[in-house]
Amino acid sequence: MGLFDRIKRVVSSNLNDLVNKAEDPEKMLEQAILEMQEDLVQLRQGVAQAIAAQKRSEKQYNDAQNEINKWQRNAQLALQKGDENLARQALERKKTYTDTSAALKSSLDTQSTQVETLKRNLIQLESKISEAKTKKEMLRARITTAKAQEQLQGMVSGMNTSSAMAAFERMEEKVLMQEARAQSAGELAGADLESQFARLEGSSDVDDELAALKAQMLPPATPQNQAQLPPQSETTAPKSKEVVDAELDSLRKQLDQL
Repeated sequence: MGLFDRIKRVVSSNLNDLVNKAEDPEKMLEQAILEMQEDLVQLRQGVAQAIAAQKRSEKQYNDAQNEINKWQRNAQLALQKGDENLARQALERKKTYTDTSAALKSSLDTQSTQVETLKRNLIQLESKISEAKTKKEMLRARITTAKAQEQLQGMVSGMNTSSAMAAFERMEEKVLMQEARAQSAGELAGADLESQFARLEGSSDVDDELAALKAQMLPPATPQNQAQLPPQSETTAPKSKEVVDAELDSLRKQLDQL
């Protein structure tokens, strides 16, 4: 395959189709870039050679033009001196350079067209390479993202979601039960403390009532100027004590039932 055929193939190739059909787009695109870079090197060498040939043709053409002008002046000089034969020879030499100049001009025009075409192809190929490098980087990023998503999807699909959620629900239920037990313990501790203070207050009221009853049961104080009552008989005192003890026992039983 010739150089120009390869350049035409590379420049006209569709990179998107290449990526879509490739089994490994990144590797295929990298290979395409390497091929285009090789073609770019050869194309630059071809452009340099064509430009060098064009320069040589330009120099030869300019030299031929100078010779034409020189022999034109020589023919004029020979005629001025009356040497027609010498003038004829000068015109024949001029004609030779004129024919050479015409051939060089045709070749130079062809070379100029080829050089311009090669320069355009060179610019297009450089643009294609730049575009391919940009697409390669974008494609690499997309491939990396796709692989990460695929890996994540595989991890998610491999997880047992039902068992994981059930485990979370069990843990939540345990936490709720532990919080309820802690709250109940706090309420019981507070209730026990309040009951202790309530018992203290209740026993104080009972003691006060007991003291009041005892005061009521005691005999009234005897004034100094009041006549002393005759002493009670021994049989009356024990009976009064028994009555008080019985009433006191009855009060104690009532308090125990509270």
